Amino acid sequence: ERRAIAKSKLLYDCIDGSGFYGNRVRKSDRSRMNVPFHLSDPRLDAAFLAGAEARDMVQLKGHRVAGGMRASIYNAMPEEGVRRLVEYMREFAARHG
Repeated sequence: ERRAIAKSKLLYDCIDGSGFYGNRVRKSDRSRMNVPFHLSDPRLDAAFLAGAEARDMVQLKGHRVAGGMRASIYNAMPEEGVRRLVEYMREFAARHG
């Protein structure tokens, strides 16, 4: 549970503090396992996904109706994987924000 809390906090802190990414789920209802988020400009979604895939980060595309992105950070995902995603998100926001 401590690992799940640490991983989700790392990702939500990146999203909430960026001004570039957003999360529409109330903080009290947020999942520790599936973290949905959207970019400030949805026209950048394809570029974000392509850059993530180039870094071997796949399956980030969000639900076909809700759109955006979704990071699944279940128990098998190590904290280092979340850190790599956060690093990429910060780099992408710096380039496109």
